[in-house]
Amino acid sequence: MDIPKEVWEMAVMAKQAARKLGALGRGVKDRAILRMAELLEEQKTAIQAQNARDVEKAKKEHYPAAFIDRLTLSDKVMAAMVTGLKEVAALPDPVGAVTSMWVRPNGLLVGRQRIPLGVIGFIYESRPNVTVDAAALCLKSGNAVILKGGKEAIHSNLALAKLMQDALAEAGIPAAAVQVIPSVAREATLELLKQDELVDLIIPRGGEGLIRFVAENSRIPVLKHYKGVCHIFVDEGADLDLAETVCFNAKVQRPGVCNAMETMLVHEAVAPAFLPRMHARFREAKVEIRGCPRTRAIDPQAIQAKEEDWGYEFLDLILAVKIVPDLDAALDHIARYSSNHTEAIITRDYDHAQRFLKEVDSSVVLVNASTRFNDGGELGLGAEIGINTSKLHAFGPMSLEELTTTKFIVYGNGQIRT
Repeated sequence: MDIPKEVWEMAVMAKQAARKLGALGRGVKDRAILRMAELLEEQKTAIQAQNARDVEKAKKEHYPAAFIDRLTLSDKVMAAMVTGLKEVAALPDPVGAVTSMWVRPNGLLVGRQRIPLGVIGFIYESRPNVTVDAAALCLKSGNAVILKGGKEAIHSNLALAKLMQDALAEAGIPAAAVQVIPSVAREATLELLKQDELVDLIIPRGGEGLIRFVAENSRIPVLKHYKGVCHIFVDEGADLDLAETVCFNAKVQRPGVCNAMETMLVHEAVAPAFLPRMHARFREAKVEIRGCPRTRAIDPQAIQAKEEDWGYEFLDLILAVKIVPDLDAALDHIARYSSNHTEAIITRDYDHAQRFLKEVDSSVVLVNASTRFNDGGELGLGAEIGINTSKLHAFGPMSLEELTTTKFIVYGNGQIRT
């Protein structure tokens, strides 16, 4: 296989497909997406058979159980993929929407209209269900997509790509609108990242190592987040029952994801009452507590936190805990150690809540709610293709609208510039 030539040819075909996609009406795109859902149900056994090859290989290579779980296309996951496709089809089509319009003194009517980005390169690890999510979101937003999954899911991804291209063909859409790079070599990823004249945006999704590799080697703009170091601050006067429920959910419900709480900051006025009960509940769930000296004075069972624990993404049942004197100290700590992903405050004080919302520089900031809500579906956006913390051109979960940009449209009746 001539990897540079094949990747370049895929990018050329994607560019050609993107021109046609941008002009498609919603009905054509939705029919293709719904046909994908039908084919997933019809070909479920065949898709799972290909997935079983990937799972068996991963087991032989002794991948962790959590990895195997993410890789497996179980009946539940397959059903969720079908549901996700139907949800994307039901979402409003952002392409062509005029977001604003105004009249200039010379009579020109000027507006902004949403358009696709063009060709998106999506680079990701292990989860083959993401192949379908990304393809559907790109198609609905009028973008062609080149998918580069991990070697661990290659058989699953190629089977899913064939299914989706069949659905595209039935709808009269170029098959090159959705392509999976068949090579598992890192060289293929590097070649994709060189196609700056053909690919408009790169979105990596996976561990910090993958994302840094992509960002450091890409000639193409990258939307990314390196890690999720998420904080919750329990304020003075907070409802401690509410705080306990929210903090427990944020840490324990699914600890291995980017929107799980990694550091809990507690106001010194509530720490003596709150930490013993909160830590007891965490220990029942087998959470390891790494605390500051003041935390350990209240809870001697806590492990002494090291400097590297602040700002660390554990992705595990491990939690850093620090007692702070006030809101200012909490804001200072977050400003220093946050990854700009997700932060929350538990408070009854309206002014403190508003300060927190205004001053915390993260993609999602919450009041009296779990950090686990930084998710496109949970925020009402529908499916998401990833979370961006780099601010350009999107900040936070990226769904259909974030996969578009705007162009100016101008109506005149013979105006000339003087």
